[in-house]
Amino acid sequence: MRAIRREPGGLKRDMSILEVTNLKKTYTTRFGGTKVEALKNVTFRVEQGEYVAIMGESGSGKTTLLNILAALDKPTGGTVFLDGQNLANIRESAVAAFRRDNLGFVFQEFNLLDTFSLEDNIYLPLVLAGRAPGEMAERLKPIAEQLGLTGLLKKYPYEVSGGQKQRAAVARALITEPRLVLADEPTGALDSKATDELLGLFSQINAGGQTILMVTHSVKAASHAGRVLFIRDGQVFHQIYRGVFTEEQMYQKISETLTLLATGGDPA
Repeated sequence: MRAIRREPGGLKRDMSILEVTNLKKTYTTRFGGTKVEALKNVTFRVEQGEYVAIMGESGSGKTTLLNILAALDKPTGGTVFLDGQNLANIRESAVAAFRRDNLGFVFQEFNLLDTFSLEDNIYLPLVLAGRAPGEMAERLKPIAEQLGLTGLLKKYPYEVSGGQKQRAAVARALITEPRLVLADEPTGALDSKATDELLGLFSQINAGGQTILMVTHSVKAASHAGRVLFIRDGQVFHQIYRGVFTEEQMYQKISETLTLLATGGDPA
């Protein structure tokens, strides 16, 4: 079911869950002498239930874009609507709660607290939201089963593998039932076996209806997505839709596009 936004007069129209329009971000150097355009004119949409990967060389603007989508930074120009809400209109005092209630985060370095068990790490956003213990346990059970964490919940991060840590981080992202999961290089700290397991889980989670936006350097990770956006010099340069392509075919097409990015060419 697609989200609906009411226009003035009571009319309704379909909308994407994430709408990014003419997004710009300009940084000024410390002494004000030089301006750097990290994002120039980024426009794209993400539909509910999509699995989108964003790729680009270092310095292309991916991290800046992710920070703005996560409401961690503000754009110089343009707009970001998440589920019909303009992020620019959220009061500073309400940003943290909005982020917690609407966004799930998966980071390269897991960002788990070593003094908390995996279970308590996963519960943390619900604790901060004031949820009752019974509700937290009810939410965790199916997620832990799906992610293979049921027998690991009482362990601490230093007692489990990197892949298990990342699965706990994914569980923490999902337990708030977010509108959008933002994943920042989620396979970057994993070995090949753990990477394959995590990407398989992401595909399962997406098949269940969860919208995922992933920033990655990994061609393998991106080849699992339904669509890949490429950013070059702060702008959306190209995109590939999976369609009927296999993961192997997506891998090849992504690799070819990254070569064009590196050489300054344009896609056919």
